[in-house]
Amino acid sequence: MLTPKDKKLILEVCTRVTPVAERIGADALNRLFVVFPGAKTYFSHLDISAGSAHLRSHGGKIVLAIAEAAQDIGKLNETLGPLQTLHAYQLRIDPGKFKLFSHCMLIALACYLLDEFTEEAHAAMDKYLSAFTAVLAEKYR
Repeated sequence: MLTPKDKKLILEVCTRVTPVAERIGADALNRLFVVFPGAKTYFSHLDISAGSAHLRSHGGKIVLAIAEAAQDIGKLNETLGPLQTLHAYQLRIDPGKFKLFSHCMLIALACYLLDEFTEEAHAAMDKYLSAFTAVLAEKYR
C-alpha cells in the first residue's frame, strides 16, 4: 500500500513534527472537538479546553505514537497492540472517531508544515493514517 517514497515522506513528516508533538496533537484534538463535539464525551474527566495541559499532553502522546509506529510501518500490528487493547476494551472509543481524528490531524499538519506539506506528503500521510486507524480499530471486530 505504501511505496518506498511514501515511507520516506512519512518519516520526514514525523521527524519534523516530533519536537512539537504537543502543539500538533492539541491542534488536531481541538479541531476534532470543535467539528465533532460528540468526541468530547470520551474526555469528560479531563480539561480539554483549547490550550489546556490535558489537551496538550494527550495530543502529544497521539503524535508520538504515530511517529513511533512510522519507524517500522511493516510492524503496525505489533507496535499498536497495546493501544488497540486500551482503546477497544478499557476506553471503549468508537472506532469511527479514529478516522475523524486522522482528518483533523492532516489539517493540523498542513497548518504547521505549510508548503513543506506537499501533495505527495499529504497523500502519503493520508494512506499511513488510514492504515494506522485501521489497525487501531481491529480489536473491535
